[in-house]
Amino acid sequence: MARTLDFGSKQLGKRPVRKLDPPVRAALRLGAYQLAFTDQADHAVVDDTVELVRAARLERAVPFTNAVMRKLATGLQGLVASLPEGPVKHSYPDWIADIWTRDFGREVALELMRAQNEPPDLEVRSAEPVGEPTDVPAPTSSRASTIGAHAADEPRVTVGRARRRLRGRRPRARPLCGAGREGDDARGRGEPAVEVHPGRAQAMAKNVGPNVRVVIADARELGESGFDRALVDAPCSGLGVLSRRPDLRWRARPLPELQLELLQAAARAPKPGGTIVYSVCTLNADENEAIVRRLGARALSLGAEWPQYAHPTRPEFLLTLSAPRPERVDSSSPD
Repeated sequence: MARTLDFGSKQLGKRPVRKLDPPVRAALRLGAYQLAFTDQADHAVVDDTVELVRAARLERAVPFTNAVMRKLATGLQGLVASLPEGPVKHSYPDWIADIWTRDFGREVALELMRAQNEPPDLEVRSAEPVGEPTDVPAPTSSRASTIGAHAADEPRVTVGRARRRLRGRRPRARPLCGAGREGDDARGRGEPAVEVHPGRAQAMAKNVGPNVRVVIADARELGESGFDRALVDAPCSGLGVLSRRPDLRWRARPLPELQLELLQAAARAPKPGGTIVYSVCTLNADENEAIVRRLGARALSLGAEWPQYAHPTRPEFLLTLSAPRPERVDSSSPD
């Protein structure tokens, strides 16, 4: 809620937060959050915030911090409550709010803002059925609230955070191109999974099966071809996973040119008649439909296989958005 808190501090403190020393800014945000969204005693919050600034050896900023916190203690809750629905109230950059409003309409955009400020549901994946099944396309996916505490200790169970109200397969915002080619397994080569970052490649190698070989390389420079199918799990702005990575909204940026280059490289990998799957974990048409359209390849319908994720107007895409859908959608997220 950084933007909301900074707005309140600026309005009541009469000084832009961005001009403050980082320790002072951080202390004010912590104090403002407690005043606005918790039941902590006001005087205790004010005292703690002042002591944080003093501990940072910024004695000159102590009087200012004390004055601002006292103003926040009397006026911040009312100010936050009176904010109109929008990116300031829900703490999003304007560009994200603008994209969601353009692609989904104002009401769905606001619902996305609210939903992605909530903690994601805890889900587990296992090689064997546990708990209560979900509708997530995966071998076995269950809600953690329905299984025993011991389940996470099982070697074949993976526990993770799922996207709240935006449920689909576990997202990975990184360059990845996996492909399958007839005969690779028989020759002991395995299907290649390409990752440009060495650390991520190492982590990937620990989680893939024996039929997959991890290659550290730029997928745009992959020279292999003749595959039956290719998967591009492209880096993106991550607007579909902000509940799991709330700080990403302040660092993310769309990557349409890189995405198109990765998809063009993948298009050279399959043999004639092969299949390419393009997947990103963002909710931005510029990184979804627009990329597929620019590639110019024929898109196959996926809605019949997963009708619960069928795109309302574009059957070649899956839309893993379980919030109420708009009547008219010009763009959305294939996942």
